[in-house]
Amino acid sequence: MLRQMIGRMPFTAILRGLAPEEALAVGDALVEAGMTMLEVPLNSQHPLESIRLLAERYGETCLIGAGTVMTPSQVAEIGAVGGRLIVMPHGDAEVIRAAKQAGMVCMPGIATPTEGFAALKAGADALKLFPAELVGPNVLRAMRAVFPKQTLFLPVGGVTPENLAEFVRAGADGFGLGSGLYAPGRSAADVRRRADAYVNAWNAVAGGAVSGP
Repeated sequence: MLRQMIGRMPFTAILRGLAPEEALAVGDALVEAGMTMLEVPLNSQHPLESIRLLAERYGETCLIGAGTVMTPSQVAEIGAVGGRLIVMPHGDAEVIRAAKQAGMVCMPGIATPTEGFAALKAGADALKLFPAELVGPNVLRAMRAVFPKQTLFLPVGGVTPENLAEFVRAGADGFGLGSGLYAPGRSAADVRRRADAYVNAWNAVAGGAVSGP
């Protein structure tokens, strides 16, 4: 499931602060731009309602779920409203196992090899390299040398259309996009414009415009 979504478009839209009344307009803008993974952090306003709305509209074709997931009980709540994606700021093995037991995709946050290997051992589907503005391309490149080749790395935090190619050269498989894409109060049209900029940057990479170490 996750590899399929990344293959279509390797971005997870992080919709921190999204309110239910704007969820569908923002979701429409993102999906129309080509996004396939939408994450509503649990420290948003009524996040479960937003996840429910997005899952009802896009659950068959996109991976919808929550970010800033901290406990196994939250995993159950997300699943109850149709969420299938669990994104964490940390690598708590108990939360990872709860997500996998529920049949959900789980992307824990890691910043070191020790955290990364522990998360994989617990069943993580991908590693959210966070915060990417501190754990930059050089660290990712070093991790790539020691992790299994099939490991999926998704930098999150400070990713822009301008620096995306550098992370790809270092071995990134996908990205989480936060405030550079969405922020509370931003119109759906503005979100669409920003999404298009990321998609265009990715298409330039995927089209072979980026090469070399």
